[in-house]
Amino acid sequence: MANTVAGIWSTAEQSPERVAVRSAGRQLSYGELRDRIAHSATGFAERGVIEGDRVLLIAPSVAEFVIAYYALQTIGATTITMNVMSTSPEIDYVIDDSGTTLVVAWHECAENPRRSAQSADLPFVEIRPFHETPDDHAPIPAYVDRADDAISVILYTSGTTGRPKGAELTVANINACPVAFRQLMQVTPDDRWATALPLFHVFGQAIVMNSALSQGCSLSLLSPFSPTAFLDMLRDEQITIACGVPTMWNAMLQVADGYSPEDFTALRLAGSGGAALPAEVIRAFETKFGCKILEGYGLTETAGAATFHDMNGVPVVGTVGPALPGTQVEVRDPDGGVVATDVVGEIFIKGPTVMKGYWNRPDATAAELVDGWFKTGDLGSMDVAGNVRIVDRVKDLIIRGGYNVYPREVEEVLYEHPDIVEAAVVGVPDEHYGEEIAAVIAPRSGAEIDPDALREWAKERLSAYKVPRIVAFVDALPKGATGKILKRAIDREVLRTVAH
Repeated sequence: MANTVAGIWSTAEQSPERVAVRSAGRQLSYGELRDRIAHSATGFAERGVIEGDRVLLIAPSVAEFVIAYYALQTIGATTITMNVMSTSPEIDYVIDDSGTTLVVAWHECAENPRRSAQSADLPFVEIRPFHETPDDHAPIPAYVDRADDAISVILYTSGTTGRPKGAELTVANINACPVAFRQLMQVTPDDRWATALPLFHVFGQAIVMNSALSQGCSLSLLSPFSPTAFLDMLRDEQITIACGVPTMWNAMLQVADGYSPEDFTALRLAGSGGAALPAEVIRAFETKFGCKILEGYGLTETAGAATFHDMNGVPVVGTVGPALPGTQVEVRDPDGGVVATDVVGEIFIKGPTVMKGYWNRPDATAAELVDGWFKTGDLGSMDVAGNVRIVDRVKDLIIRGGYNVYPREVEEVLYEHPDIVEAAVVGVPDEHYGEEIAAVIAPRSGAEIDPDALREWAKERLSAYKVPRIVAFVDALPKGATGKILKRAIDREVLRTVAH
């Protein structure tokens, strides 16, 4: 029996004055955080929430998210978190699909959640800043003990193919994350974590928030992300572990002129995930800030965790490290056989963070979760040391004239160009080749890139069939809530017109 809030309770008992959360210029000690959670838990219980109820929480990365999230965990509710920019139809769908019994939302993004709650005839709770909210409920005396296989969280996938599915993450799944990362990251209670990731996403929630707070560390939150504000936070609060996605590290490099490695002497680890990180960004970040970025890999269905580089080892740039302790990773061919070293295939994962299944989707669960192995839909390879190299999503593979082209390989080369800030490579339908390679590029401010000159530059670094024939320029690439570049939002039809 366990509960994801147990670590917070323990630290509050042993070290109540230890700083737990810093957010928006305010901070909470572990004693204060536990008390806020306990009062809020009583409030939810008085609204009729009982163990196993599904409760929808929509809030940005602020201290109040942490309080509400763990308050729901305290009474054994299954928490569903969604993007603060979710539309009413998106919220309606999740409410209906999950059987939500209560909707909770931060006051600044409450309009759509409130409307959806009213439409579904559900109670609604608006969260306001904790310093404005009196503790008018008696604190709940203790958290509920839950079975390891009880559903702690349901996180809905992006729905790039069909309607979104709710990944059921159990108490054991969530608790396995800090256990796996404690040794690899050499985490101690004195570590000071920081992130600008959305806590409603699996990376910020399961990996960062839960790893930090379950182990007695402090957690500094920034919302929304600003590269300068985040760098100031790392410097001023002497952060030791920072977590983000590739576009965040890249954005920080673009505003790095006012900083030096001496500003970040406390920073011992930058953890990256969510998307492939160009090797050029890793090299530039270490040079500018004196800190290595270590990559990891995971999916919503694996509580965000599957692989990570070991702090004790030498990271292999271009890989996401080996499998986490207790986790197995295999690379398989289309027939299900394990492929040889360095051969590309589909990645399968088995281990303590792999979800229980998809909520109310037995067919989808059976198709993607067999004998405990999760079929990821990602293409990759594994070297002799067990390091996993992510090549691309299966669905992103470009087949041009019979040749396989992996967009990430082309993007890695484009990021080496001094005038390119961001790049996304996609396939565009072509009558002759089947698919043509298109590169959508955000240039450095003030730079002018000639497409023909860029192709000649690329030909020196790529096989001819991999060179983008279509080149389009934009001010910025479309991104999701975590800052991940959204290739599905790139209009292929517009790119076809560029080709002609």
